[in-house]
Amino acid sequence: MDTRLHAEELARFESQIVRGPQADDCAMWVGAIGGDGTAGFWVRRDGGTRIMVRANRYALAAAPDGEPLAGSVRALHGCDNPLCVRVGQPGDLGLLHVVGGSQRDNMERMGRARRGGGRPVVRRGSWRAAVGPVGRVARCGARRLGRRRGGTSAAHIA
Repeated sequence: MDTRLHAEELARFESQIVRGPQADDCAMWVGAIGGDGTAGFWVRRDGGTRIMVRANRYALAAAPDGEPLAGSVRALHGCDNPLCVRVGQPGDLGLLHVVGGSQRDNMERMGRARRGGGRPVVRRGSWRAAVGPVGRVARCGARRLGRRRGGTSAAHIA
């Protein structure tokens, strides 16, 4: 990223960060936060078009050695804090906050942290009807019908 060309944008980005008192604390994003709990930052590109980017990816690109990120590069959080935008620098020891990696790296980290995974093998009740896309559509329809009738109890959904 060209720091001279995007100086105002970088200053606006920095104004949305609160850094912890210790040198290795997270740098917390206090700007826009999406419905999925991730940090968002508005930038203007291509003649003034506004686009929302993930703040952690912007932080990676804005790092001192920051180069344009390929679409396949993911911003991985060593601190497991989705609002952290502190980029790990080469030579850092200990906890690496935000580093670039692949989707495979992301999945391996999720597995090691026991996050994000899977469905139970057997569901309560009529589990055969609940499996697969047809079951999901039936469950969603039952929930909508239950809400219209005044609730989402097991009797409405079953």
